[in-house]
Amino acid sequence: MTASPSAPPGWTVWSLRAFATAHLAGVLGQAALAGLFVTGDVDLLAWHRNNAGFTHSLLYLQLVAAILLWRPGRGPLWPALASLGLVVAETMQVVLGQFRVLALHFPLGMAVFGLSAVFTAWTWYAYRRSAA
Repeated sequence: MTASPSAPPGWTVWSLRAFATAHLAGVLGQAALAGLFVTGDVDLLAWHRNNAGFTHSLLYLQLVAAILLWRPGRGPLWPALASLGLVVAETMQVVLGQFRVLALHFPLGMAVFGLSAVFTAWTWYAYRRSAA
């Protein structure tokens, strides 16, 4: 996954990196808040809910950045599709959490975290020579 001869403009790469990294930090915060909540600090459920909304908003910004990487940036389409897939998964995650379907909410949260981490790592690995 190295840069192609016609690499996307640096601003599109850096925008995607910034939003993907911020989203990943929010997802990590969700895991930490959930872990603290289930140990008995019930006040953190409100923090978990609020952080979910903020993190989900960051994911939509990541999607916009991925679309801009593709068009007009001439980059690959798959980051936009992967971001859209994360939007769908994270939307399901929010709904499952609201309805307290924890048997699905917990494993889907782990999947969202893993996929977000891989995606974010890719943003820092790809185009590292051209956008640096």
